[in-house]
Amino acid sequence: MADPSRERRDRGALEAQVLTVIAASDHPMTPGEVVTLLADGLAYTTVMTVLARLYRKGALSRVRHGRAFAYTFVRDEDARRALRMREMLEKGNDKASVLAHFVGELSAEDEATLQQLLRQASRPDGSAEGPPEGGA
Repeated sequence: MADPSRERRDRGALEAQVLTVIAASDHPMTPGEVVTLLADGLAYTTVMTVLARLYRKGALSRVRHGRAFAYTFVRDEDARRALRMREMLEKGNDKASVLAHFVGELSAEDEATLQQLLRQASRPDGSAEGPPEGGA
């Protein structure tokens, strides 16, 4: 029978724990330092894997520190939430349905903001399209 204290942890929860530790640090952290601060029996290789994944996602930067890397938090809270939203979307089998439900629950103001952001994202220069504020 499996030990409940050693149950497999949700990957997103582990990533969030690691990000919290690194974001609170005033210096780049090695995997060993992260393992020590997490203090819950995680293997060094598990933490290295999580750090590498977060680096590939752009949530961390890294510099060579001896034979290892030292990692620094580079995402602000809004960017972390956006990353989490994207991860949740990727877990769904029907992205269109998930997005439809999301948009259906937006306020009119949030929907207008989303439409404006989508228009900006689709323009090569990233500028807003449409008439300037205050008139056509």
